[in-house]
Amino acid sequence: MIEPANPIVTERLISHPGDVFRSRNFTLFQCARASRVLATEMMSVAVGWQVYELTCKPISLGYAGLAQFLPGILLFLVAGHCADRFDRRKILMVCFASYATCSALLATVAHSGHVSVLTIYGLLALTGATQAIAGPAAQSLTPELVTAEHFPTAVAWGSTIFTASTILGPMLGGVLYGISRGPTVVYTVASAAYLNGLGMTLLMNIRAGSIEKKDPSLRAAFAGFHYVWDHKMILGCISLDLFAVLLGGAVALLPVVAKDILHTGPWGLGVLRSSPAVGAVVTALWVAHHPLEKRAGVKMLWCVAVFGVGTIIFGLSSNVLLSVAALLLVGGTDMISVVVRGTLVQLATPRAMRGRVSPVNLLFTGASNQVGQFESGFTAQWLGTVPAIVLGGLGAITIVAIWAWRFPELRRIENLARR
Repeated sequence: MIEPANPIVTERLISHPGDVFRSRNFTLFQCARASRVLATEMMSVAVGWQVYELTCKPISLGYAGLAQFLPGILLFLVAGHCADRFDRRKILMVCFASYATCSALLATVAHSGHVSVLTIYGLLALTGATQAIAGPAAQSLTPELVTAEHFPTAVAWGSTIFTASTILGPMLGGVLYGISRGPTVVYTVASAAYLNGLGMTLLMNIRAGSIEKKDPSLRAAFAGFHYVWDHKMILGCISLDLFAVLLGGAVALLPVVAKDILHTGPWGLGVLRSSPAVGAVVTALWVAHHPLEKRAGVKMLWCVAVFGVGTIIFGLSSNVLLSVAALLLVGGTDMISVVVRGTLVQLATPRAMRGRVSPVNLLFTGASNQVGQFESGFTAQWLGTVPAIVLGGLGAITIVAIWAWRFPELRRIENLARR
């Protein structure tokens, strides 16, 4: 049963998609989120170029992804339990402070001139630990900001803001890296953006406090896994994203493609990294005004298949414009999966369980992105960059066919707002 949002929300009648921003808390939350994503994307460009310049090995990019993912494996149960037991707003404030500290330390190390790849990996691991704690708190807080009826629209707007930040972030990171001829300025600006997010979170007046009242136990900690396993529709959604993006994700190899295949600099890497976000934000804006009212599940499956096709085109391209077009297609089709999965996981989960279900979703998402980054780096080191990307795209298409057969519940998803 889908529970209504927190009574603190006073905007009950939302007649236009943009009216969700009448909620002050929702607006502040999205501003804080935009600052975080902007900073993270800037850092991703700087770290990717810096690490590849230091090592000239694709596998080193894979290790960077692994360093960010492993802390999530160790902390996801604790993170979910904390999100259900403590004030989620305060958790986010502590995490923003940690993000700012990590980026400031990266700036200090880069400025010193004595850069070690192991030091970078260590700070990325600390960033990954912060993300593992922040993710469940942020995801489970979102439904408290708008009514359940308008949550799909809020998800679409949140995705729009997220992707807009992922457009600006890489471009800004690439330009700053190129102008300053190093990552120090990028990391410094990222730290300032994280501090801005801390300030926005501080201004929110949500006081949810503890939601789970039962005593801590191992059974309660694993409740999120049990819930996802018992609800095959949710399991199918998040596992489809896991395996499709894990195999088809080409973003991890963008520094290699930009430098060795397309022969561009950090600015070119920024443009390539922003391209999927451009496609995604256009799709998200369309979904915000035209909700998926019919056959949402079938549309999601087709879009993930086209995601694989776009990945193959990108892998075979040696032209910058064609590569950008392929990445636009990749980002646009992936956004449909994001909206469907994000809506289902939150609205089909009881309020008291959201903190423990969210880390399961985030664990799958983190595995698809960061373990996928390791998989891509390893495969590229072994087979070469182009074969690794093309095989990944073929793998994503294969996954869609298997999941459409194995999880018939996905084909039956209709109007998300009526679930």
